[in-house]
Amino acid sequence: MENTPIAPKKRIFSAIKPTGDATLGSYLGAIKNWVSLRDEYDCLYCIADLHALTVRNDPATLRRRVLEQLAIYVAAGLDPEKCVLYVQSHVPAHAELGWILDCYTMFGELSRMTQFKDKSRKNADNVNAGLFTYPTLMAADILLYQADLVPVGEDQTQHVEICRDIANRFNGAYGDTFTMPEAFVPKFGARVMSLSNPTSKMSKSEEDANGCVLVMDSPEEIMRKFKRAVTDSDTVASPVYYDKENKPGVANLLSIYCAATGCTMESAVAEFEGKGYGAFKPRVGEAVVEMLRPVREKANELLKDKDALVSIYTDGAAKAAYLAEKTMRKVRRKVGLTERPRY
Repeated sequence: MENTPIAPKKRIFSAIKPTGDATLGSYLGAIKNWVSLRDEYDCLYCIADLHALTVRNDPATLRRRVLEQLAIYVAAGLDPEKCVLYVQSHVPAHAELGWILDCYTMFGELSRMTQFKDKSRKNADNVNAGLFTYPTLMAADILLYQADLVPVGEDQTQHVEICRDIANRFNGAYGDTFTMPEAFVPKFGARVMSLSNPTSKMSKSEEDANGCVLVMDSPEEIMRKFKRAVTDSDTVASPVYYDKENKPGVANLLSIYCAATGCTMESAVAEFEGKGYGAFKPRVGEAVVEMLRPVREKANELLKDKDALVSIYTDGAAKAAYLAEKTMRKVRRKVGLTERPRY
């Protein structure tokens, strides 16, 4: 009997900026989902420190956050033997392809990007060119590795769309060069909202620190934040039900609870039937505490051995650079750049 060839795994790429301490939003919206994909796909997960440069950072703090983010990746279950874990700036091809793709991206496309408009308003004193061309570098991140799938939050789907537009334009000019990636948005936890302002995304930079839960927060701190979470003034017998439009705070907490426990929305609502917010909010907090506890404890252990973390990202960068160079050789040849000398 002939052996049936095994189809190659599809490839996944995703990344998180180390511009602030890792949040519950980035954990539920990204890292937790990455772990569930590690066996089925060929995965590359990056710490996007080049993207972090669009805002001003304290250099020592940025370097600390890179190591801490890597520790959280590993502690969450991203095995460096199964996934490529690396730091973006350690693979220069990201910046090289980013510049080439800048030349195949239209000004109008970039000016319509929602995040550029939002970040320009929030950082009016630092509206730099990197902030404007950020989506092109993100496209380079994805296309460099011929990624099939890009796990993103709901607010990031526009970046995958422009990435596809750029890839399609380049492929149309030079023939098939880049794989056309698709966005993957998880059902729950895709966009975790602020606990203090549930109409806004949970963010490292939000003004009210009580609205943002950090992965490395203590259990006491997590519980305090959830007990203070905004709900509403509904006084009916069973105020806990999902209504994103009229009860955004409750809807956000229910989504977090489902993502933390793995239960369905229907079962979560049934669990809290007849119970008030005084019972509901602490229960959500407890679920998050128990979900994050092993991650925080293991990450703290990993951070005690810096050399081991450096070894992980060094090995990851070598693997990523090998894959990136395969793409870059094709790209350079197609756009007319001369063969790179060996030195």
